[in-house]
Amino acid sequence: MLVWLVLLFIAVPLVELYVIVETARSIGTLETIGLLILVSVVGAWMVKAQGLAVLWRVRSKLAEGLMPGRELVDGALVLLAGALMLTPGFVTDAVGLLLLFPPTRMAIRPVIIRRFRHRVTFYGPEDSGPGTIHDTDLADGD
Repeated sequence: MLVWLVLLFIAVPLVELYVIVETARSIGTLETIGLLILVSVVGAWMVKAQGLAVLWRVRSKLAEGLMPGRELVDGALVLLAGALMLTPGFVTDAVGLLLLFPPTRMAIRPVIIRRFRHRVTFYGPEDSGPGTIHDTDLADGD
């Protein structure tokens, strides 16, 4: 895992630099800078809008007494999209923008859930363990 992270932190800036330089050669330096700023501003607006939508869905699920699992995964993906949008470059912006579209997140969500399902343990209020149900009737004054 560490090797992949090191490669990622080396490869992504190199790819971004290459794409920015080639774009500047193609359309001009000022136009490239303007395009980077425009994409970042649009991305920030989209991150805010999608983040608020996800937050509303999380609150709605919690109000219904349900675990907002899918919504939390969506929130994590929107957070990742925001981080990618803050990273200067066209490639990270493109990936970030893709993550902001609900159909893209819907396609990625099952993969993430499958990957992390065995790593997450849920505990009840009394740490009852899996499959154990405590049915209790409390009368007034108990």
